[in-house]
Amino acid sequence: MERREYSASMTKLSFWFSEFRKVIQLLNSGKTLPEIKKMNLEENIFSAPTESRAIRIFNTVSTRVKCLDQSFYTLFEQSDILNQKIITLIAVMESDSLFFDFVYEVYREKLIIGVNELADSDFGIFFKNKQLQSEKVAKWKDYTLKRLGNCYKTMLMEAGVFERATGSRKILKPILDKSLEDCLKANGMEIMIHALTGVR
Repeated sequence: MERREYSASMTKLSFWFSEFRKVIQLLNSGKTLPEIKKMNLEENIFSAPTESRAIRIFNTVSTRVKCLDQSFYTLFEQSDILNQKIITLIAVMESDSLFFDFVYEVYREKLIIGVNELADSDFGIFFKNKQLQSEKVAKWKDYTLKRLGNCYKTMLMEAGVFERATGSRKILKPILDKSLEDCLKANGMEIMIHALTGVR
């Protein structure tokens, strides 16, 4: 995966699964991203409350979509909703290196050692370590890190790999469809399989 500069921009973003699915469907029907961008402004295809929100959704979702090879677009529409959400999560991880690191270093490690819960302290320790490794993260305020941690929980929950609704913080190990595993391997993205299924 392409390493991007660490960013706290996720505090302003959502999982946007249905919007991601809509862009994939439009691409599969022959539209281009510039055409979808124009449709977004003219037809408000994401039903956004304001134009600035519509632009933010398109910019974020199109960045995520562009992180994936086109072979994922066809696979996406052939997959069940659970694997569609996993593909969306993989696109989020590809577009945000800090979030990828959290999934790889914390979520995956929990699966490896057989602990099926994420505690608040796991997020605190992760960000503390990143502050030691990165001057940029070291400058972020505590409230930014807290909001970022909450965003990570929401992303994982909406992707179906983390349960928070019942008050528990249970990790739900995803079962990747074989065709998704094959597509990841074909694109040199085995690291995503390791991150999400707890492989060493």
